[in-house]
This record gives sequence, structure tokens and C-alpha cells, in this order.
Amino acid sequence: MTSAGTGAAGPTGRSSMPGSGSGSVSGSVSASDEELARALVGVLTARGETVAVAESLTGGLVVATLVGVPGASAVVRGGVVAYATPVKATVLGVDADLLASNGAVDPEVARQMASGVRTALAVDGVPATWGISTTGVAGPDPQDGKPVGTVFVGIASAERSVATELHLEGDRAAIRSATVSELLARMTTEVDSGE
Repeated sequence: MTSAGTGAAGPTGRSSMPGSGSGSVSGSVSASDEELARALVGVLTARGETVAVAESLTGGLVVATLVGVPGASAVVRGGVVAYATPVKATVLGVDADLLASNGAVDPEVARQMASGVRTALAVDGVPATWGISTTGVAGPDPQDGKPVGTVFVGIASAERSVATELHLEGDRAAIRSATVSELLARMTTEVDSGE
């Protein structure tokens, strides 16, 4: 796996890895994802922080993995499945001109989704501490000129937002599953870094 580049609002890493197996259409949670989710919920709970999730290609798998952890209600604000491109603008506040020019599979879209969901799921006017997002092409066909397996995951806090580009392999289920794994691992690292 390699990381490189810097985006307008923060680093944009690049990763290349195969999907994490054939997975299932329903997106069953792997043992390693359960461990990552447990660790993340534990750290957020200890720090008194919250997370909100914006998902496109993963269709709710990230938030489902997080809420599978006992005690997750203390930190998980909820999730928005913005599967249709216009919903990314109307619900999450992603710039409509950006979506029109670059399409939904774009690092800045991932950053704006992560930032937007923090506010969209605010409680009493207080945004979530963290916003995380997924957008990409699970297949079977390319989208917005991007090949199958091109994925961007975003992480945002009040201080900054980052997006990481992933190049994943496999069928739809494998790509979606690998996206969940990558995002949970990156979010755990981000939170652990104390940023």
C-alpha cells in the first residue's frame, strides 16, 4: 500500500489492495472489521467524541458495522446514505457545481461529504466531532469516467478534512467490504493520532 499527494483541504493518500474476499451481497461484517469498530468506539467513548457517517457505495455498511458494537449509541450520531448524486448536494451540502463537473467519485466530494455529515447530524446545534464518508465505483460498470474499484474515503473534524483514494479489486461485495475495512482502519489511525 502506498500513500502520496496532497489535496486542497488536506492529504489525499492512494492505496491499492485487493478486495477482502468475496463478501456477500448483504455485506456481513468480518471479524477484523468488528475489532476495528470496537477499538474505534472505545477510543471515541473514552475521549467523549462522536462520529457521523455519510455513505454512497457502501450503502449503510459502515454505520451498521459501528452500531454493531455494544455502547455505540454513546458515540455514533447516525448515518446518511446519499446513494443518488443529487442527495450529496441537498442533504450533505456537497457543492453542486463540483458534482456537475467532477462527478460523485472525487476526493473533494469525499471531503465535503465527511464535513457535511458532521453538521447534518448535529445535536442541539453541535456538529459531530468526526465525519466519515465513502464514495466510489463498486461496479459492475464504470461511473463518471472512473473504473470499477476507484473509491474515495473521507475523514473530517473541525480542524481539517482528508480524502484517501483507493484502488480495490473484486466484485461489488468485495469492493464494498474492503471500503468499510479501509475507512475504519484509517479513522482509527486518525483518532489515535490525536488530531
